[in-house]
Amino acid sequence: MFTKILLASWLFVGSLHGGTITIAVAANVSYAMDELKKEFIKHHPDTKIEVVLGSSGKLTAQIKNGAPYGLFMAADMKYPQRLYADGVATTKPLLYAQGGLAMFSSKTIDFSKGLELLKSPTISKIAIANPQTAPYGVAAMEAMKNANVLSSVEKKFVFAESIAQTVSYAITAADIGFIAKSSLYSPNMSAYKENIHWVSVDSKLYMPIDQGVVMLKNGENNSEVVAFYNFILSPKAKAILEKFGYIVP
Repeated sequence: MFTKILLASWLFVGSLHGGTITIAVAANVSYAMDELKKEFIKHHPDTKIEVVLGSSGKLTAQIKNGAPYGLFMAADMKYPQRLYADGVATTKPLLYAQGGLAMFSSKTIDFSKGLELLKSPTISKIAIANPQTAPYGVAAMEAMKNANVLSSVEKKFVFAESIAQTVSYAITAADIGFIAKSSLYSPNMSAYKENIHWVSVDSKLYMPIDQGVVMLKNGENNSEVVAFYNFILSPKAKAILEKFGYIVP
């Protein structure tokens, strides 16, 4: 009953704004979204973009339950692929960016030991996105497993619902955390410096984080959704994503 009421409210809100498009976006992209929206609105000034952020798994569940999103920018190709296979997505998933993982602390840390430093008794809490729903959490688990430290440190984990929440936990509630590299290019994170507060995690330790975009049934006949979909795959959008630490196709 609650789900039906929630979906009805979404539909009602959507009906009030003819020029509004609602897109579901993986939390790691939140740091680049302001610039992406500004660039798009330069050429589509009458379009209002509402962004719903969350873990890719949770957003996928919402979409399957009828949430009226027009577009889905996921952090892992498997989620849009499932939606496409189920007929919920109307376009074949395409790669719009490849994400990177970073190890971060708000404190000054000697990162010279790599992931071995996680075993240190001075580190009692490690922030990580829930690997059940967040692809960056999966990547962090893979990296620790391949670095042979996972079994020694898993009791220290503090799980967050999304990679954006992981950043918050890493700053306030944990000694260190595995976060999306893109978050480090946000103005709010400019005080934190590479090799002092963060380092990139060796990409050989985890599977590539291929981030896919699909258009959903709710947006296929909306010209503004189509325009934003094309924009995300354009050179201008790719330049912005690259600026935020992504590898772009």
